[in-house]
Amino acid sequence: MSVLWPNNLPLPTIQGYSVQPGDAILRTEMEAGPARQRRRFTQVPTRVNVRWVMRGDQFALFEAWYRWQAKEGGAWFQVSLLGGLGLMQQEARFTRPFQAQLIKGTLWDIRSELEIRERPTLDEGALALLLEYDAQIIASMANRLHTLVHTTLTNTQNAKL
Repeated sequence: MSVLWPNNLPLPTIQGYSVQPGDAILRTEMEAGPARQRRRFTQVPTRVNVRWVMRGDQFALFEAWYRWQAKEGGAWFQVSLLGGLGLMQQEARFTRPFQAQLIKGTLWDIRSELEIRERPTLDEGALALLLEYDAQIIASMANRLHTLVHTTLTNTQNAKL
């Protein structure tokens, strides 16, 4: 069974949000000359500092979800998180217990750190394309292709019928 972030709870706020990729490089200092570096891992967890602001009823739901479904923070769960590709569904788990503080008398400020299994990034093909061509040119070509396929060719096909 996959654990999901509850739909009726807010996503993390932008304030205090940060992404910290894990260290995948092993560095060896040499007696003379430059240090040597090599890649140790192909997949490293990324830590994400998160903050939520919740009403009392939402905080009650969060506490129960954290305890029972997230297994006190130890279980992996699906949640939408922000990254370079925008807001995307990711697999995460808590790396430390949350801290909650009452603010403005009725709102709860909840902070913690999540670990995401794999940070979504462009694949090598998309990277090569974007390094070769300007992103605005690619978007313009995509819009033209969309118009060709969904307007021009569709109208031509309908005219033949």
